[in-house]
Amino acid sequence: MIAQPESYPARLEVDYPEQLNRLTTLLRVIWIIPILVILAILSGGEEGIAIGLAVATALMIVVRQRYPRWWFDFSRELARFEGRVIAYLALLTDQYPSTVEEQSVHIEIDYPDVEQDLNRWLPLVKWLLAIPHFIVLIVLALLAVIAVIVAWFAILITGRYPRGLFDFVVGVLRWALRVNAYAFLLVTDRYPPFRLS
Repeated sequence: MIAQPESYPARLEVDYPEQLNRLTTLLRVIWIIPILVILAILSGGEEGIAIGLAVATALMIVVRQRYPRWWFDFSRELARFEGRVIAYLALLTDQYPSTVEEQSVHIEIDYPDVEQDLNRWLPLVKWLLAIPHFIVLIVLALLAVIAVIVAWFAILITGRYPRGLFDFVVGVLRWALRVNAYAFLLVTDRYPPFRLS
């Protein structure tokens, strides 16, 4: 029997929709505006809560070797909300993003045992170590935008998201989540794999 590799501490799955609504797909760029405003308020810019929380978490790990559970819970729920918004924008689901329910976007992030799982000094350089991932993710994000545009036309014509495009876009989101968990959520010291699966 082949041993299964240990799962990464940040995981993303999106349920494949058999049929998508053509009207909501057509008007998606308009209908998403209110929830994008909410997400921008929560995580936007240098003064955003997400950036402040990442810096505070890094300082707590370096100085006290602690990751307060409520900070982790807030960061995880913000990542889940952001995932639902991005999945809706990328046409992966017709469900308008909920601020509380999981819906068809499943994001799991493991809470770390700081003293056992995390190097005290690594939070100071994780963002730097993740630069190769950022470069690859920029290219993949551009390709994902093209895939979403192609999928938009396919959904308008057939009512279905082409499975290959769906899997690619979800893979890019999965990769980005792993990098976010490593560099900003600071839940693991395991370097993210360079793969979509």
